[in-house]
Amino acid sequence: MDHDDILRIAAFADGGVGGNPAGVWLGEALPPAALMQRLAAEVGFSETVFAAPQGEGWRARYFSPEAEVPFCGHATIALGAALARRFGDGIYPLTLNQASITVEGRREGEGLQAALQAPPTRSAPAPEALVDAALSLFGYTRAGLDPRIPPALAHAGADHMVLALASRELLAAMRYELDAGRRLMHAHGVVTVVLAWAESPHRFHTRNPFAAGGVYEDPATGAGTAALAGYLRDLGWPHGGRIEVVQGEDMGMRSRLFAGIPAAPGSSIRVSGAARFMA
Repeated sequence: MDHDDILRIAAFADGGVGGNPAGVWLGEALPPAALMQRLAAEVGFSETVFAAPQGEGWRARYFSPEAEVPFCGHATIALGAALARRFGDGIYPLTLNQASITVEGRREGEGLQAALQAPPTRSAPAPEALVDAALSLFGYTRAGLDPRIPPALAHAGADHMVLALASRELLAAMRYELDAGRRLMHAHGVVTVVLAWAESPHRFHTRNPFAAGGVYEDPATGAGTAALAGYLRDLGWPHGGRIEVVQGEDMGMRSRLFAGIPAAPGSSIRVSGAARFMA
């Protein structure tokens, strides 16, 4: 078994381009954790998902190049596309390390669409020490934050920090040192930082540093989008039940994610998008 056994699929593609590459391994039984970690490092994508049949569904584990993570949205979308192509359109139950979810995959013409039901959400104000550290890391000030969306810790299968910025220009200017970002995220138990700018109540532009996994930035982040959507619901944001997220533009990998937001507090966010198989 080697990394050639792993499918390469870009999740949340925009019109057949862009998206976030993920590795997908399907087999009869999951390999040892050390082997999954090595393969994920060799593939080099921000996450690789490994899945094997379990009961009526699939057991799934996610690995970044440096560590296992409890949940990854874009790799789940890629997994849904792989399952749909191999086994047909359907809804597939997934058992994760800390939650049970579903992913839906379907073929649509020459392409593939997938949607996941994220783990339950929750949010809380970000500690002031974390806010100060994050602003220093990225070179922002409190004056550059959007006061309508205060800094928060948001959870949807993993913990993310949300920093909402007051302008698209500030989002484009994001810079940081990877090692410093890794130290901050590990110290505060944060998997990623969701940097967001609200173009409208229903359309957001985001960037997603993933230093905790050894990745400077992801072009599409389903888990972060689910966490952001859950936080907006907690805030009483006028989302109208759905938001679109544009991510990856500043990387030249424009991606589009859609989040369906039910009214019930804490309930699962549905995150959907297109997927494309890579050469």
